[in-house]
Amino acid sequence: MKSKVWLFYAFVTTVFWGVWGALIEMPEKAGFPATLGYVVWAFTMILPAIVAVILIKGKIEHDIKSIVYGVIIGFLGAGGQLVLFTNALTRGPAYLIFPIISLSPVITILISYMILKERTNKRGWFGIVLALIAIPLCSYQEPGNSTTGGLLWLVFALIVFLAWGFQAFFMKLANQTMKAESIFFYMAVTGIILVPFALLMTDFSQNINYGFKGPYLAAMIQILNSIGALCIVYAFRYGKAIIVSPLTNAVAPILTVILSLILYQRIPHFVIICGIVIAIFAAFFMALADEGESDSLQE
Repeated sequence: MKSKVWLFYAFVTTVFWGVWGALIEMPEKAGFPATLGYVVWAFTMILPAIVAVILIKGKIEHDIKSIVYGVIIGFLGAGGQLVLFTNALTRGPAYLIFPIISLSPVITILISYMILKERTNKRGWFGIVLALIAIPLCSYQEPGNSTTGGLLWLVFALIVFLAWGFQAFFMKLANQTMKAESIFFYMAVTGIILVPFALLMTDFSQNINYGFKGPYLAAMIQILNSIGALCIVYAFRYGKAIIVSPLTNAVAPILTVILSLILYQRIPHFVIICGIVIAIFAAFFMALADEGESDSLQE
């Protein structure tokens, strides 16, 4: 990491995903189902994808290797999101599912360390450890959701956990040979490909809010996620996966909790407050990780 460019993109991703996390439940509470929320999200990916394609003047890598990387990254991300909202959360307790999924950076860190040979200094590793402690704490939800599908919810939660962990790794790997803009283009395409599955999973017999608080509000919120997704591809391009992945996953929930407190007057649980404090220290140490360390994927 020869510059702090990666930190800028990671910061933008963190802010946008943090705000997205605080607002995402609004459309669903207003009667707009999560499956249709996925559909809206997929189409909001189009706008930043167009911007990305313009930036590279339409020169998208279309060799077999690039297409395979792009499809893998796209389906791992979009597929994981679809599984989360259509299966995991409908079958199991959110207070157990989110902490499990939030630890997906563990997968990214292990694979990047073993295969990509990424390294950092003591400050970086200390920050990573703190982040891995903070992430499940910040994702804590009090018991209250009942389990309706036996342990099947755990299977789906683990699928999302693995999918998002591997997605981050492949993002970094693909950045060796592909432009970040091309990677995002394929992410947008694969997200749209899964739209029919989301529609099939939607119960259209229920009352669906098609007004402003439905698809329109959802679009305004989901575009935050899409722009954040584009920025994290850039963050992986210029930074180390072992730093970028835990940093964004640890800090975004802080902003989500703060905004939720302001918007919904929710006092965070003591566990979450502990997670926030730890995450702040984690972000500090990871942001100060030695830039002199070699990065095997750095251009």
